[in-house]
Amino acid sequence: MNETTITARPGTPFIEVVREFDARRERVFRAWTDPELVAQWLGPRGLTMKLFEFDAKPGGSYHYSHADEHGEYGFRGVFHNVIPDELIIQTFEYDGAPNQVSLDTTTFEDLVGGRTRVHGRSIYTSVEHRDAMIASGMEHGLRESMQRLEEVLAR
Repeated sequence: MNETTITARPGTPFIEVVREFDARRERVFRAWTDPELVAQWLGPRGLTMKLFEFDAKPGGSYHYSHADEHGEYGFRGVFHNVIPDELIIQTFEYDGAPNQVSLDTTTFEDLVGGRTRVHGRSIYTSVEHRDAMIASGMEHGLRESMQRLEEVLAR
């Protein structure tokens, strides 16, 4: 199984995520941008996802929620740039922390043997906002999402 690497250097407002997948770049990109596929992997197990809007194109937006017995957690953002099979630049905002918006850049790199490396970088408005995101448990949700995406790609 491929590992997810999450890096948040002290004193910086960044979180970097790297994960390799045993699938071609086109398939990984499609799973990242096709609403039907996104709903199958985004978020940790045990939560129910509602996808209200997901339009992965420049100027498009997204809005979804995850729910469990403790409540519903909403997320939203805008796609600023989408270059098929190469790049997504989008904003990300958790409804529980309004006005703490990150700018996320995700790249998709072809590797030998039909594999793909995904590199994500989130930039927060302050180190404090970045630290709050880490403290929220995002690492667990992110790792489970990447495991679930790997399962979707294996089908």
